[in-house]
Amino acid sequence: MTGQEFGPRNPWIALRPGDDFAVLAERTSSAHQLFVESVDAETETETDAVRSVVRESWLRSRGSGVSPDVVDDAVALDGAALAQHRAAHPLSAIRPVVRQLLVEDTADTGLLVALSDARGRLLWVDGDSWAKDRALSINFVEGADWSEERVGTNAPGTALALDHVVQIYAAEHFNRACHEWSCSAAPIHDPVTGRVIGALDITGGPRVAVPEALALVRATVAAAEAEMRLQALAAPRPPSTSVPRLEVLGSGRPALVLDGERHDLSRRHAEILLLLAEHPEGLAADHLAVLLDETELDAVTVRVEMSRLRKVFGANRLGSRPYRLLAPLESDVGDVRSMLDRGDLESALRLYDGPVLTGSDAPGIEDVREELRMRVQATVLRGGDARLLASWTSSIHGRHDRDAWVAYLSTLDHGSPQHTQVEALLRMLDRRFGAGY
Repeated sequence: MTGQEFGPRNPWIALRPGDDFAVLAERTSSAHQLFVESVDAETETETDAVRSVVRESWLRSRGSGVSPDVVDDAVALDGAALAQHRAAHPLSAIRPVVRQLLVEDTADTGLLVALSDARGRLLWVDGDSWAKDRALSINFVEGADWSEERVGTNAPGTALALDHVVQIYAAEHFNRACHEWSCSAAPIHDPVTGRVIGALDITGGPRVAVPEALALVRATVAAAEAEMRLQALAAPRPPSTSVPRLEVLGSGRPALVLDGERHDLSRRHAEILLLLAEHPEGLAADHLAVLLDETELDAVTVRVEMSRLRKVFGANRLGSRPYRLLAPLESDVGDVRSMLDRGDLESALRLYDGPVLTGSDAPGIEDVREELRMRVQATVLRGGDARLLASWTSSIHGRHDRDAWVAYLSTLDHGSPQHTQVEALLRMLDRRFGAGY
């Protein structure tokens, strides 16, 4: 009997009844060796020896600079820092549930049960003492960072990267040192906000990569989330009345103000949030990919970025199919537009202290950047106010704006020193960029 008799393969499950463990392990190991030694992207992506979820994770792992051979023995948290983080983390409240359902039965089984935070840092590693000692060789220890970006393809890290249950079997791990292990993991969500707060993982031999193991992990996570929901009802938190705010103007790092706290954003996440705000009707994955990068981005990468963004912004605020905002999102771009609409040009110029997402070359962002610049420029020119024209022409947006300098010149007294200076500056701009540029 072979696994083919059980219908189409679920991409999230590593092994099925009838699979020959040894044959599958050998085939996967060969595919892994081909991948890490090949520079031919076409060869890498055409092989059907591994599941698509694994192949895509391998690509992300290599793109993050993860070594397939080196074991990083560093820990992200240890000592007092680890103890403090664990005590304050919401997963500490559901650890008794995990221990009762999983840990208590792992003695002398060769299995480990791990809880990580949303960044992939292992908070607790419990289970068989022999397996814990053996896991030291791959640094699967409390406080270590097992995010996909840090150690490559692995069940807890990849489950967090995709916000989905996943199994990783033997040589499906990106790092060769982990090829003797298999694991099943699922993300854990805050039942109130929907945000990913961590992951639950079972690690051991081949039998943790079968459907029954994944079902057990799912059931334990469901029980843990139910326990958190009951605790939240028993001690309800006051609902947040603040609307999230996106800050993307100027040369500083983009940020999201959420529940009164300012969180730095990656440029990509800021681009996605701004584009979703610009398209309240929603965007399909392929459309969003084109707006972010019309030549190189694919829908799979967009899905991964959206999964990561949900951990920051909240799963309850982001919809899919199409991707869209499910809750209001304010932004400094929207504030500038509102100020222009109500005629408060002075406030708009104060807030508009730099371009939209400086340095971004995403086509959709370039359109927003140019639209806002032209809108502010047109309002300044239409108003003809000398003070505001002076402010605009001295800003990063208007310092080379010939039309604005001409308009400003028309407000100055002939023969005044300022009139002479602006005339000279216009001649310099014409020499540099061509007359009437």
